[in-house]
Amino acid sequence: MTDELLPNPSNGSFAKICQKDNEVLDLFDEVVSDWWIASFAGNENIFTPPQRSAIPLIHKGKNVLICSPTGSGKTLSAFISIINELLILAKNEALENSIYCLYISPLKSLANDIYKNLEKPLSEIQDLARERGLKTQEIRHAIRHGDISSKNKSKMIKRTPHILNTTPESLSLLLNAPQFRKKLETVQWVIVDEIHSLASSKRGVHLSLSLERLEELKKELAAPNESIDPDAGSFIRIGCSATAEPLDEIAAFLAGNDRPIEIVDTRFSRHFDLRLLCPVPDLVFTTSGELNDRLYEIIHKYIQEHKNTLIFTNTRNGAERVLYNLRTRYPEYYSEKNTGCHHGSMGKEGRMETEDRLKAGSLKVVCSSTSLGLGIDMPHIDLVLQIGSPKSIAALLQRIGRAGHSLNQVVKGRIIVLDQDELIECAVMLERGKRGFVDKIHIPTNCLDALCQHLLGMALERTWSLANIKRLVKRSYCYRNVSDEEMMSALNYLAGRYAGMEERRIFAKIWYDPEAETIGKLGRNARMIYYMNSGMIPDQFSCDVLTREGHWVGNLDEKYMEKLNKGDVFVIGGKNYRFCYRRGGNLYVDTTNDRPNIPNWVSEKLPLSFELGKNILHFKNDMLWMIKTHSSDETINWLQEQYPIDKNSAYSILKIFLQQRDYLGEDSVSTDWRIVVEEGFDLDGQRRVYYFLTNYGVRFNEGLSRIIAHLISKEKTCNVYVSVTDSGFMASLPKYKKVDILQTLRSIREENCVELLGKALENTQLLKSVFRINACRSFMILRSYRGKRKSARRQQVSADMLIHFARKLDKFAVIKESCREIIEDKFEIENTKEIIRGIQSGEIELILRKADTPSPMASGIATASASDVVYADDKLDLLKEFHKRVTKIISLKAQVGRVGMV
Repeated sequence: MTDELLPNPSNGSFAKICQKDNEVLDLFDEVVSDWWIASFAGNENIFTPPQRSAIPLIHKGKNVLICSPTGSGKTLSAFISIINELLILAKNEALENSIYCLYISPLKSLANDIYKNLEKPLSEIQDLARERGLKTQEIRHAIRHGDISSKNKSKMIKRTPHILNTTPESLSLLLNAPQFRKKLETVQWVIVDEIHSLASSKRGVHLSLSLERLEELKKELAAPNESIDPDAGSFIRIGCSATAEPLDEIAAFLAGNDRPIEIVDTRFSRHFDLRLLCPVPDLVFTTSGELNDRLYEIIHKYIQEHKNTLIFTNTRNGAERVLYNLRTRYPEYYSEKNTGCHHGSMGKEGRMETEDRLKAGSLKVVCSSTSLGLGIDMPHIDLVLQIGSPKSIAALLQRIGRAGHSLNQVVKGRIIVLDQDELIECAVMLERGKRGFVDKIHIPTNCLDALCQHLLGMALERTWSLANIKRLVKRSYCYRNVSDEEMMSALNYLAGRYAGMEERRIFAKIWYDPEAETIGKLGRNARMIYYMNSGMIPDQFSCDVLTREGHWVGNLDEKYMEKLNKGDVFVIGGKNYRFCYRRGGNLYVDTTNDRPNIPNWVSEKLPLSFELGKNILHFKNDMLWMIKTHSSDETINWLQEQYPIDKNSAYSILKIFLQQRDYLGEDSVSTDWRIVVEEGFDLDGQRRVYYFLTNYGVRFNEGLSRIIAHLISKEKTCNVYVSVTDSGFMASLPKYKKVDILQTLRSIREENCVELLGKALENTQLLKSVFRINACRSFMILRSYRGKRKSARRQQVSADMLIHFARKLDKFAVIKESCREIIEDKFEIENTKEIIRGIQSGEIELILRKADTPSPMASGIATASASDVVYADDKLDLLKEFHKRVTKIISLKAQVGRVGMV
């Protein structure tokens, strides 16, 4: 027999597939082997590719990252070897009343779903053993997270589950639960599901330290004659994901720093049927009524052609709106009996009812925001419709993967685009997704708020030496490069070693002896503070908007508020207001006739990934070559042959490029080696505007735009308004102020990006908001204390009073972490540095074009920053006006050209 290497783009260890099913079966106990054959004998192969590779590795005790499509059996790959070993222990009556396997999920709903899915193999395998006269102990499993009652949690002490389904937050609490800690001594396996979702957030950073603390706990509780090397690992780590990239980094995140791990990469073992649909030939000059009519005709047609359909809309309001329109437009087909909705604003009971009916196949169609994009099995879904761009290939594959939830079924998905700006990105996204490209995630590192939580948790256990703390922390991949200075900033803060802290009721939570270099818990309330305030999920709130005279105007959510700077103008209830200042949960404004510069929907926008942005720019380069060397018909045919798009989409994409070329020239299109800046004036002619056509996504554009605005305002001593989209950003200043905008861009150096962005963030609402969140995570502001809960609004009031004090302190952990989070995680500064390096080296050229009206490729940025755009119809009207002006100028140019020829 020859072993076949799985295709693996990472630098991790290559996994091998066992070619014969019986080789895998031979690894099982006879009962498990017979159950597997009976359960999967009807399949062409009784083991799927991830199962044939992962099961032998887990059996050998290897750490494994399993990356495989939804429905390919990766979760059972992780569990079956564990069930097999537990059965062997049960047959020998060797199962202790403690935990052997931890299953960790980012979502409570996924933990609930896995619990239900485990019930079948566990019960059937144990029943089969009893039928054969085998005496076995019961193999128990349970769920433990925030929705589980205290009564049921208490029962787990006496009757402990052998497999525990939980969340990262619950695990961190279990590590400090005096009665439960010893139950973790027997843990042999930890499964982290949807690991890409956790690794890209601070919840994953927090989890990475919890796993290292679990290693230390097992060492601490080990028998005197038992030797455990935490650097080698005392339990097997198994990660599962359908869209993990980069694989080697995510594998290292799972295993911990420098531990060996195998990577099973079978992401491309399913067949995809993907296509982009554009409802009308012209998205700009079609009325919204006509566009909606055609949209719902298409949706209805596809639903009726399939058994069960899942629709993603990106926003909660969008999900409700689509479901409402389906029921009102086609009442004879859709009602509450056969349709449903699912999003985060719904109650727990409503969400669970929709999930259960989806699993049962009793719903013809379900509309969701993004909440059904992970994990939950939906075996009857045979079509996924995505309304608008999902903004990343990973999100696309996760959502589309809900359809055909088994390996032998085709994954069928359609993206329906309603916005001209999203046509190109969706076409590129589908083509790259079919080829196996997945966006890279960003893994946060050296997060001081998560470190503060664990330092307090560790101090509650016992007295620690500083050397042991550093050793444990640096075993986490996320803290492998943490400096002594960063470590000490967290310790000094927790130990209350800054003057003025107690005056502001910020009390020490630990003691630190600098001579002995040891730490321990301080005060009898430390444990209660830890239990009631741990976790990385922040509280959110809406902010009341009042005039400075005290009249209530409306409210805005916190995410929207983060975008505001003093002087920004926005719309509520059809009226314009200028932001003056904020006090806690209240936003104070003045009425104004000035044009707004912050669009209403800005807080709902999902960010385009930087990786996909680069692919879009590469596509633009290809399109320029096609329209230069081929006819329009040939270009449309090429688009439909190379990309999974319909004729309306191909025609609309071609039209954008031809108009852009004819209006401002061929070099007015940004590519992977060129950035174009358009200079003009706003609709009133009162402000000079610069449109940066970067196309690297909102995160990149947020960071670079703030640096540009900071440099201009410093040079010209004026307010610079900024508006950001995925395709670029706009910077506007008074019309009498003129800058050499390309020189401003060239003046930025890679080595001063962080410093400039740090200065640009000073006194911003964004910094104040992130400081509040990190102050709560670091126990500087207590969300809950002595039975009283502090609302997010009250938290913000406290944060606003503390931030000025905190900024005066040298190397203060909470301030350091807030700036780091915004610069490194939110704005992904390394991507900005990459592009700045390209500009400095000359690999990326800069082009300035003066435009009387925004070009077709700048019109999306222009409408996002225009005052008259309050609703979708306003945006469409303004787009039409821009395109009419562009078409008129192109016609005039053509006439002048013909006259010149005569």
